[in-house]
Amino acid sequence: QVQLVESGGGLVQAGGSLRLSCAASGRTSRSSVMGWFRQAPGKEREFVGVIPWSGAFTNYAGSVKGRFIISRDNAKNTVYLQMNSLKPEDTAVYYCAATKDWGRYLKGEYKYWGQGTQVTVSS
Repeated sequence: QVQLVESGGGLVQAGGSLRLSCAASGRTSRSSVMGWFRQAPGKEREFVGVIPWSGAFTNYAGSVKGRFIISRDNAKNTVYLQMNSLKPEDTAVYYCAATKDWGRYLKGEYKYWGQGTQVTVSS
C-alpha cells in the first residue's frame, strides 16, 4: 500500500502562485510515476501533469503548460506542484496519485490517491 497526503492548498487571487506538496509513505517504489489531477465542482477529474521517479522529464495538460511545474524530492518522498499565474478556472480540488507505468493520463490508470487539497482562485 502507498499512502499519499497532499497539502498546500488555499485561497489565492488571480495571477498569484501556490505550491502543493504530496508526501508519499508506505510501499513507495522507485518505479512510481506520480501524477497530479484536479476536479472542479460538477466536472470530471482531469489530468494536470505527471513526473517519473527520475524526475528527468514531465508532461502537462495543455491548460496548465507553461504555468505549472511538477518536481520531486525522492529523499523526502515528496512531489510538488508549483502553480503560477493562477486563474479562476484553476479552482478545484487537487489530487496526487501514483502508478507504475509512464504514459498514464487517465484517472482509472492510477492505483493510489491522496485525499485532495482545495485550491480556490478569486478573480
